[in-house]
Order: sequence, then structure tokens, then C-alpha cells
Amino acid sequence: MKALCLCFQVHQALRLRQYRFFDIGNEHYYYDDYTNESFIRKLADTCYLPANAILYDLLIAQKGKFKLSFSISGLALDQFEIYTPEVIESFQKLATTGYVEFLAETDSHSLVSLKNKAEFSKQIKSHAQRIENLFGQKPQVFKNTALIYSDKIGETIAELGFKGILVEGAQHILGWKSPNYLYSNPISPGLKVLMRNYKLSNDIALRFTFDSGLTTEKFVDNLNKLDDKEQIVNIFIDYETFGEHHLKERGIFEFLRHLPESIIRDTGFQFNKVSEVVENYVAVSDVHIPIPIACVNDKQDLSPWLGNHIQNEAYNKLYELQEAILKTNDERLKKDWRFLQASDHFYFMCTNPAANSHINPYESPYEAFINYMNILSDFKICLKEKDTQKMTSKS
Repeated sequence: MKALCLCFQVHQALRLRQYRFFDIGNEHYYYDDYTNESFIRKLADTCYLPANAILYDLLIAQKGKFKLSFSISGLALDQFEIYTPEVIESFQKLATTGYVEFLAETDSHSLVSLKNKAEFSKQIKSHAQRIENLFGQKPQVFKNTALIYSDKIGETIAELGFKGILVEGAQHILGWKSPNYLYSNPISPGLKVLMRNYKLSNDIALRFTFDSGLTTEKFVDNLNKLDDKEQIVNIFIDYETFGEHHLKERGIFEFLRHLPESIIRDTGFQFNKVSEVVENYVAVSDVHIPIPIACVNDKQDLSPWLGNHIQNEAYNKLYELQEAILKTNDERLKKDWRFLQASDHFYFMCTNPAANSHINPYESPYEAFINYMNILSDFKICLKEKDTQKMTSKS
């Protein structure tokens, strides 16, 4: 029997307030609470609550034949806890079925895997503990921000005890190989590498309303056209696809409602949680990925976050503060440090027009850069003041 893994990413950016030059040194609160609450409440009503209700009914009705996985960012959990605790309760209800798995990721939805191994490990442990506390599961599989992955990142994940990692099935890496097999990390062969089938994933995420109209029948037909020897299909998309990216009126919820039964009835696939694939399937070979890859753009590289000089300037200036953060005991500053690492801040600085989407609160990449650097300047001042106070108290 062939396996189909359906995995959803749940993440929402924590938006920063308009922070002017004259605020530096005077105002130490950085977040646009009104906008953040408005977005989360809207998404709770249009996506998370109705989609979770549909999934719960499907999971109960199919009695173990339908399974799926979620990767919920720490920043999304933060905002759910503040603004819409009922969303967390609805995910907890899904967890009680036994047919839903929650993956680990970085608690800050950050790019730290590219910069600092110790901080990377710390964020993963923090997020994994949070998942266990909320949903009663210790994550066995890891998913990095935007599926960012390299051989070295995989080595770190293996050292932390994870059995598998979900990554992008990048065509320039795979070449003639198919993403529809299980692979392993060449440095740590015990770590299983699950490759996202980006074509089938994007059929749902991007092309549902833009082509002739994706139906469950068409999706099933595409699955059945795959080579019979291919073992695993990993579908990984943003959960906001349902009700936000594609509106209810376009039929996206009906598509979700009928998809599991159509796959179970009309294909040779059975639904698996990602950890079940890791446990039950054998890797066919290593997959060598020396240079980091990611999803999001057609190049499947890091350019959406680190593709221009302003992104790299902000990114490097942020992590120059790592040593100072390690010395402080101030919980507010530690919380700000966590929030400022979110990958969204660098994505908003992308000069590619494709990044100028409805989720971007800035009129230009340069406005995003200036706003972020103003906040970073104030944050640096606060760190220095705390360090001075600490030295004064010691003397």
C-alpha cells in the first residue's frame, strides 16, 4: 500500500507597529496589537475553526482511515493564546482522535538554522515542549521554517533525537529522482528525509481557483497517474489555503470535505501521519543537499528572505546581538529577541514583486527595512542599558 501524508502549516506573522526614528530610545513596545488581533480573529472565523470542524467530522467518520499532520508555529500559538484560545481548543479536540500528529519547528519561525546551532537547538526544544504541553504529543518529526534544509541542518536534527524531517522536493536537487520516496541524511543516515511533492501541493495551494478548477476527481486522477513503484506522496501546504487564500465561496471547503473519501475509495493510497512513514518505510538512498533549499519560490532557495543586501544587513545585525542576549536575565528583552527573529520580517524586505502580497503590511521593501532597523536600534539600546545596570549593581 502506498502512503499519502497530508500536512498543514499554521503560521501567522507577528506584525510590527510603525516605528519611527524619533521613537528610538523612547518607546520600547514594537508590536501592532490591533492588526495582529484583527488578522487572527478573522482567520479563526474564516479558516481555522470551520476547517478544524470539517476535519474532526472526517476523522471520526473514517475511523482511522484518514490521518493528517500539522506544523503550528510558536508565533501562531502565541497569538491564539492571547486572542482566540478557542482555536487552540479546536486543535486539541483534533488531537484527541489519535489520528492527528503535530510536528516540531523553531519556536520563533526563524532563520536561525542558517546562523547559530545552539540557538537553533534551543528554539526547537522550546517548541517541542510546548507542543507536548498543549497536545500531549512529543514530536518525532521536525519541519524547519519554509522547509529550509541542508545536510548540516539535518545532522543537527538527528542529534536532537528526531527520526525524520520534512523538506522541499527541489527539482534541481533530485534531478531524475522522484520526491515520492523516503530518503536519508548522508551525515546521519538514521534521519529519514520526507520530500514535499511541490507540484501536487501547489495544485491545491496555488491553482485551486486559477486553472479550470481543481476538483477531487482531478486530484485523484493526478495521484493515479504516478508511477506504481513510487511509495509516498507528501502534500504540504499552508492551512490558510482553506477559507483565506481560497474563499469558502469558491468551494475550497467542499473540496476538503470530499478529498479523503475520494482518495480512500479511488486510489491505492492510504493516509499516514508523517511519523508512520518514517517508522514503516525504508529509505531508498541518501539525498545530498550541501547548500540550503527551501519552498516558497520557484528557485526553491533562500532568496525570499536573504536575497538582497538589505535583508542580509538586517539579518546579520540581528544576530550580532546574540552574545548580549545570552548575558541578560530580562524576560521582556528575551521575548522581544524571540519575536524579532521571525522570518516574516525579512520576507517583507524582499524586492521580488511576488513577495508583495496581501500579508505584507509595508508599501515597499525599504519601508520594511527601515522600520525593522529602527526597532533593532532601540532593542540594542535596551540591551546596553540592562548590561550597564547589571555591571553597576555588581560594583
